Amino acid sequence: MSQHFLLSAQARTLSVAKVARMTDEEAREVFRAIRWADNDGQPYCPRCGCVAVYEHASRPIWSCQACQAQFSVTSGTIFASRKRPLKDYLLAIALFVNGAKGMPALQLARDLDCQYRTAYVLAHKLREAMAADQHDAKVGGPNEIVEVDGAYFGGYIRPENRKVDRKDRRLAENRSGKRRVVVALRQRQGRTLPFVFYDEARSHRTIVDRVKPGSTVYADESRAWDRLHSQFDVGRVNHGVTFMDDGVCTNQVESFFSRLRRAEIGQHHHISGRYLDCYAREMAWREDNSREDNGTLFRLVAAAAAAHPPSRDWSGYWQRDR
Repeated sequence: MSQHFLLSAQARTLSVAKVARMTDEEAREVFRAIRWADNDGQPYCPRCGCVAVYEHASRPIWSCQACQAQFSVTSGTIFASRKRPLKDYLLAIALFVNGAKGMPALQLARDLDCQYRTAYVLAHKLREAMAADQHDAKVGGPNEIVEVDGAYFGGYIRPENRKVDRKDRRLAENRSGKRRVVVALRQRQGRTLPFVFYDEARSHRTIVDRVKPGSTVYADESRAWDRLHSQFDVGRVNHGVTFMDDGVCTNQVESFFSRLRRAEIGQHHHISGRYLDCYAREMAWREDNSREDNGTLFRLVAAAAAAHPPSRDWSGYWQRDR
């Protein structure tokens, strides 16, 4: 029997211990090579793009000869205005990508020896950078198959101790109002795009906008997908009877939901509906890159963090809370 890829040596090309032993200078050189890979690792001004820059002898910063702006290796990135050594951020990325089902903020705080709040915001910044290319992405196309399905998360209400006191939690009046549905579009041999709604029926417009014309859509028996027949060639499978009907199934999108549920139950234990879309996009990225070695995942996340501007949602998050 062949060995699973994640258990093979080919999946392990990055050593967390090696990243932890980096000096500050080595960490800057690694991030510099990743950030300015399009210029052979040579820095250029993040403000005007000028390549005529010179490095200061006293501090690890550069100045632009065109606009006179000063910048460091993290200026204009999601790590801008950092307060910890750059090595800690590279170590956080290495630990983050090694978690097949995600990395809880509490564990990240222990590994980095920092406050929980610091690790929480850092993890969300990484999620934001990882999912940056999903905002305007589309799936499918002529002769392509896109699987569509939804899964509900949150809003759990603990039943009463005595049976006579229990209520039917399927009724709307007996729910907490916190339940959300993640509707995922997954192209076979392609990428995954998740979206969060209050119910599946509200996802129709998003599906039409994000699935390219000419695609074949596979869905289950839910009535929420009936309207898709007017825009696409739709194949349906009744899960109450069979999981696959003449090749029509939603197994690949169910694989994504399995990863998301394992992340909620086994790693984070609770995901707020307010940030459910952040975790869903992270798991979509992990699902799409599950066949990459951890060294490649490290470079992908580091490059995404270097290309992403400072976060408007997470910079100063706890200060706004006060």
